[in-house]
Amino acid sequence: MDALTVKVAGVEFRNPFLLASGIWGESGASLHRAYVAGAGGVVTKSIGREPRTGYPNPTIERLDDWGLLNAMGLPNPGIKNYAEEVRFALSKGVKVVGSVFGGTPEEFALLSVEMEKLGVGSIELNLSCPHAKGYGSEIGADPELLSEVVRAVKKAVKVPVWAKLTPNTSDPALLAAAAESAGADAISAINTVRALAIDPVGMRPVLYHGLGGLSGPAIKPIGLAFIWQAYEKVRIPLVGIGGITTPEDAFEYLLAGATLLEVGTAVADSGGTVFHTLADGLREILKERGFGNVAEAVGAAHRK
Repeated sequence: MDALTVKVAGVEFRNPFLLASGIWGESGASLHRAYVAGAGGVVTKSIGREPRTGYPNPTIERLDDWGLLNAMGLPNPGIKNYAEEVRFALSKGVKVVGSVFGGTPEEFALLSVEMEKLGVGSIELNLSCPHAKGYGSEIGADPELLSEVVRAVKKAVKVPVWAKLTPNTSDPALLAAAAESAGADAISAINTVRALAIDPVGMRPVLYHGLGGLSGPAIKPIGLAFIWQAYEKVRIPLVGIGGITTPEDAFEYLLAGATLLEVGTAVADSGGTVFHTLADGLREILKERGFGNVAEAVGAAHRK
């Protein structure tokens, strides 16, 4: 087995680097493109029951070297219209994780069943979008509501269920523990951090929606802290997300406790070449530091 091969909740990935939800997830062809570029798997864009246009432009802004600020409003074609995109990616041998969002536990369960029918290997519940009213972090920041959603989905599907959690909370470990207690098979963390940019000339927020979510290098320390705290609280696998740009970033997430790693902003910046860079670089780092595989490095910083 290759040193980078990772298995989470019974699903095997050729390397720990996954395309994050929201990047290149519009079509089956773009999901396949990420896999060809070297990703170990892909997470679809977050899909709801009905088509949703999202917010008017401007919806995304680059903030120098910090990363990207966005408030898209969860635009998506709806589960029925997106089905063919998932089927196309799966037909090409892509390891697909289906991302869904809803406003109630019942809606999450219904969407998860539809994703499972399409053949995805795992389902990621978007419980953490920071800028869509009635969805995301408005549900996921409440441990009780989060638990209700996870329990409803676990009763409805047989594939592994990942809970994607928000950093916009006072107690990350509490959310992680609630997800685990409700039956989640893995925890993805983090989603974007609630943030704001103001145009000093126009004297108004840069994004149409005002508040948005920050991704990229600036949030790496926040993502690492969430994974660190969650690792000390739960026993299920963790999927690290936030500011992973270099192999060294990836190694830090492993040491903090992550087993899989989702990459988003760096993919948007590199055109996908970052997947090979990350995989080759991480393989070398593991060898240099005396680790035989990814699993041996997971959580190693806690054992020092």
